[in-house]
Amino acid sequence: MGGVLSAVLGGDAAAATTEGGSAEDSHVKSFHSSPRFQLHFNELKDSSKLDVAKDFKVQAMPTFVLVKQGKEIDRIVGAKKDELEKKVKQYRA
Repeated sequence: MGGVLSAVLGGDAAAATTEGGSAEDSHVKSFHSSPRFQLHFNELKDSSKLDVAKDFKVQAMPTFVLVKQGKEIDRIVGAKKDELEKKVKQYRA
């Protein structure tokens, strides 16, 4: 399932490829210290990349918006791993 979520969320290209995803560049970042995360967050705060969050009316983090053919089909607010896995499996079928 990790490979599926990785493919859906833009994770490791090798994992995505082995589970039928595409080998696009990853947009997932990892941070090993709070100051580094804060620096990254502050750089993005004024960025146009947050327009996506505004477009989808994201009010809390994390928020997972499931989109199909350009339309929102579901959303999960909060770190609910089991619910997220269930929804991804449901909509992949």
